[in-house]
Amino acid sequence: MYAIWRTFGVRMECLVGYKEIKRQVIYCLNKGYVSHEQRNDIDVKNLLAIGQVSLDEVAEIIGRSRGNEYSSSPHYFDDRITVHIIKTRLGGHSWYVKWYFVEPNSVFISVHH
Repeated sequence: MYAIWRTFGVRMECLVGYKEIKRQVIYCLNKGYVSHEQRNDIDVKNLLAIGQVSLDEVAEIIGRSRGNEYSSSPHYFDDRITVHIIKTRLGGHSWYVKWYFVEPNSVFISVHH
């Protein structure tokens, strides 16, 4: 999978597999390097942003996901940014988690079930 990492305004493309993407987002969650994309329906679509799920819970959801539950696509606003998407099941819920990286943060767009 190609992922686009933005570091200090410099765009770098590198070949990165799902395990590395998962490692990086969990690192960001564990360190608190997290922000949220503003959206109209944030109270429904981003349970992390409103505190209904914790950083640890999101790290667990992502950590237990598998490569076949992962996809990526260009961001709708800036196609230079790769958006990462996980659709998985945990705790009796189907989870949808969507984020991208803007160093040093993971920017979450959606975290919901």
